[in-house]
Amino acid sequence: MTKEAQAVAAAIKEVRFDWGDMEQSHPHTIVVAALREVINQLQQSPGVIMCPDVLELCDELEEMK
Repeated sequence: MTKEAQAVAAAIKEVRFDWGDMEQSHPHTIVVAALREVINQLQQSPGVIMCPDVLELCDELEEMK
């Protein structure tokens, strides 16, 4: 697994459960964390992310178990 995929998976894992409320986090919280980390990992310069890179990362994340 690439370091980018590992970072996104870690970001998801970090917010997946809301320990304050002792329940699973809202799906939007999880999606937002994932999107922010995708941007952090794939941004090539301010405001520039290549779509093929995002799609490749999506494919890798889908294969994760």
